[in-house]
Amino acid sequence: MKKILVVDDNLSTLKQVSVHLAGNYDVLLAKSSPLALQICAKEKPDIILLDIEMPDMDGFETITRIKQNPSLDRVPVIFLTANHSAEFEIQALELGAKDYIMKPVEKNILLHRIELHLRLADYQAQTEYNVISLSDSIATSFAELIERRDENTGGHVVRTSKYVEILGKELINQGLYPDELNPTELQLMVRAAPLHDIGKVAIGDRILLKIGRLDDVEFSKMKRHADIGATILDRMYHRMPTQHYLRYACLIAGSHHERYDGKGYPKGLSKDEIPLCGRIMAVADVYDALIENRIYRKGMSHTQASGLIHENKWTQFDPDVVDAFMKLEDQIVDISRIFKTGISGAN
Repeated sequence: MKKILVVDDNLSTLKQVSVHLAGNYDVLLAKSSPLALQICAKEKPDIILLDIEMPDMDGFETITRIKQNPSLDRVPVIFLTANHSAEFEIQALELGAKDYIMKPVEKNILLHRIELHLRLADYQAQTEYNVISLSDSIATSFAELIERRDENTGGHVVRTSKYVEILGKELINQGLYPDELNPTELQLMVRAAPLHDIGKVAIGDRILLKIGRLDDVEFSKMKRHADIGATILDRMYHRMPTQHYLRYACLIAGSHHERYDGKGYPKGLSKDEIPLCGRIMAVADVYDALIENRIYRKGMSHTQASGLIHENKWTQFDPDVVDAFMKLEDQIVDISRIFKTGISGAN
């Protein structure tokens, strides 16, 4: 059942609207905006019916606060007001309200408007899901195509994305990096992760397909893929600024070979200078590289690979990310088994 949050300081209005909606929706009532925001933090409503003229915090300030929350900014807000001012209506719509209903509220009009905006919201959500799915499919397929240049079957981009997802969730659960990481931002990171090695498209086959380890000159050329990838993705992001995951793709591509101790590449960043998404990707990428079979060596066991990850805590890797990795070992192993691939010839 859809949840409708009704916010009004007038108790008789709350009662009237609640009676109108009873039986059709799960109705949540708030007699003040601060209380409404508390309810929104616990239960995401499907629609918010919001009064304009209220003490403490009026409807305009309330909708502004709502739209600033990434998890609520798509929730339709309909203003309920006895004020027939065109100026109020224009301001409400400019702040993101979907509709404007006059009090006293007529039941049939209210139900019709709510049903209309619920249907529009569902349609928009489904359309956005389809666009995201198509975009992700294209990005992952392109990343797998690049991986296949060096004889990789493509499982690497899928596995590393899933490692990034569970590592990020664990960091969120621990309350770490609240200013940088939340479920919305994590999903953008997960979508971006498959493109971490896109810069390899510009690396010649002689280096990319070499069997065995690269010499210093070859490795110097190979290291360029981080900067190249970041540049490619930065240009894509500027062409498509609404595709916010490309911002993370650019950061991940350019920073996943940096080291916590500052001895990585391409910029020699250290600790918090390295974007969090890059620090997470570094652990995911190295672990997966260690367990993969190569033409010139057999992949390590999980125990061996996780041991190396732990040994390089504080030096190569962010200690918080390593701690999350060690806590999630069973899930890491499950992912590596489910999406296991064969032989790779990449360095």
